[in-house]
Amino acid sequence: MTYIIKIFVSLSKIIQMIRYTIKLTKIEVEELMSIINKGSHTSQTFRTAYILLNCDEGRYSEKVTNEQISKVLKVGMRTVDRVKKKFIEEGFEASLERRPTSRIYETKTDGDVEAKLVTLCCSEPPKGFARWSLRLLADKMVELNYVESISHVTVRSVLKKTNLSLGK
Repeated sequence: MTYIIKIFVSLSKIIQMIRYTIKLTKIEVEELMSIINKGSHTSQTFRTAYILLNCDEGRYSEKVTNEQISKVLKVGMRTVDRVKKKFIEEGFEASLERRPTSRIYETKTDGDVEAKLVTLCCSEPPKGFARWSLRLLADKMVELNYVESISHVTVRSVLKKTNLSLGK
């Protein structure tokens, strides 16, 4: 039992010891300086540019420690490490840009459900109501077994997509 813990601790120390050394070319330094000095960029791009410039150990910069970078930029040490790792493994351009999401969003509504919703919206509202509300429509869709469950926000987005307004 003790040996397993010691091996794990020593492995975690080895993993922590991996250091990424950043050496930027003059062109990369100039591009990062242009990002910082002019143009409109996302805050993540600015942060990455500052981190890369300060981590640079090449001829065109002065080395700053990760602790100093994280203190000045108000980011965590892991953020600095992740930026350095991304730069080394994926390259200069990839480190400045966000990755496109790989998540696949499932939609609850298809053309058939949308048509039923529009039909329901154009029909008479229930007794006691002057017009349909988004929540009423969502509840009625579930009641009529058109869908298993649907949010009033989904109903709103479908109606907005079809340029249909409940107020008119």
